Amino acid sequence: MERRMNKALVVGAGVVGLTSGIRLLEEGFEVRMIAASLPPDTTSNVAPAYWYPYRVFPEDRVLAWATVSYKTYTGLRRVPESGIDAFELLKLFDKPAEEPFWKPAVKSYRHARPDELPEGYADGFVVEVPRIETPVYMSYLVERFKESGGRMEKLETELDSLDGLAATGEILVNCTGLGSRKLCGDENVYPIRGQLVRISNPGLTKCLSDESGPLGLSYIVPRYKDCILGGTAEENNWSLDVDPETAAEILRKCAILEPRIKDAEVLGHSVGLRPGRTEVRLEKGETSDGHPVIHNYGHGGGGFTLSWGCAGEVLEIARGI
Repeated sequence: MERRMNKALVVGAGVVGLTSGIRLLEEGFEVRMIAASLPPDTTSNVAPAYWYPYRVFPEDRVLAWATVSYKTYTGLRRVPESGIDAFELLKLFDKPAEEPFWKPAVKSYRHARPDELPEGYADGFVVEVPRIETPVYMSYLVERFKESGGRMEKLETELDSLDGLAATGEILVNCTGLGSRKLCGDENVYPIRGQLVRISNPGLTKCLSDESGPLGLSYIVPRYKDCILGGTAEENNWSLDVDPETAAEILRKCAILEPRIKDAEVLGHSVGLRPGRTEVRLEKGETSDGHPVIHNYGHGGGGFTLSWGCAGEVLEIARGI
């Protein structure tokens, strides 16, 4: 059946909005994008991104979306300008760990050997996951979006509603993350504050992460030229100010995980707000003025992990409108 609408307006220019726009463009839709902040001034640009479903639900849908994204990132490793490669993630636990629900999505997974576990840890798993150099990758997405014919516009004023945004014949795609709390009146959306420290890389290649053990939440994400240390996951904290005491605690705990970072140079600090929700909202709806909208928000700490899978579902929904 021929689709009735072949134009889309994507609201939001983070990783979720860009991938949604790209999938629509590359399947023949005309797409324009509007956002309060454009890359490099988005939360996505400062994330220490790697593939890992973190604080995102429901698990069955998350597994499907994450599997698509894992395969897509694997292909993007052949595109140098994408900033995608892979590293080993060592996830640490202070007690025997259950197998993760996302295990079927990855190509390599094993339990850590005793000699791989730092003191105080009883178990861990080692898995190869895509690593996403976010400043490089977000630039790649912007260029891919524009080269595919997409148009981007930075909003000069804050949006109060989704009503009246889309032109006649346009499908509205809502990728506003935390903004949906106000724009959709969705009180299930809440911030999960994450504070980070960026240091020079003393030669690390493996990602270490303690999510709920004695040093949780702590993680070390090595990149090409630096390392990102974290972190925090403070629900309902809207502050974007760097807290010096939190920064010092991040450095202290990460140095216990990996002593080689003790002499590294501190290069900077940042804070971002993950768009938490009881579960991802990915569904067709209508604005209050009756315009078709596809909601795609509430990805918690899994925006990069789910982006391509969710974008594919946005495309399938759009085809039927």
